[in-house]
Amino acid sequence: MIPSIHHLFQLPQHTGTVAGWIYREFWEDRNGYDQATLEKLLRDADDPGHIPLSLIAIADGVPAGTVNLIAHDNSKRPELTPWLAALVVVRNYRGAGIGSALVKRLLTEASRLGITRLYLGTDTPDFYTRLGAFHHETVDGLHIMRFEIPEALDGDSRNTPDACAVSRTG
Repeated sequence: MIPSIHHLFQLPQHTGTVAGWIYREFWEDRNGYDQATLEKLLRDADDPGHIPLSLIAIADGVPAGTVNLIAHDNSKRPELTPWLAALVVVRNYRGAGIGSALVKRLLTEASRLGITRLYLGTDTPDFYTRLGAFHHETVDGLHIMRFEIPEALDGDSRNTPDACAVSRTG
């Protein structure tokens, strides 16, 4: 399945849905953000020329996933910046390549912004390793990983044919 990927601000009617996904996946059972705060943060990603960025995948005409580019995502490592954050794929669309397509598009967006290194925290490092990420360190059981982003990502070997088919609109 090849989703179309857009900046979330281009499809603002889905901001509440995306905030709900992120809240349920990462914040529902811990202190931090509530859904309304997340929705406000997502609305702040309204300019593709700088961080933060929020992307949404549309498959079969409906929202299917999201990923974000933010300045910081780990208070224990403030020197590490920027971060890939809050990758969520709707359960019905998992295993269909949407997560990979979202990450590849986010790497392309980061490259366009002149970013050459991008960090993320995960409990599923193998997924990101397959996409070209390297293990950076482990902090409190969380795998901190990084992508080294070439200046011209479009020529990078990670930009596989399925990534090329991802919508470049927006």
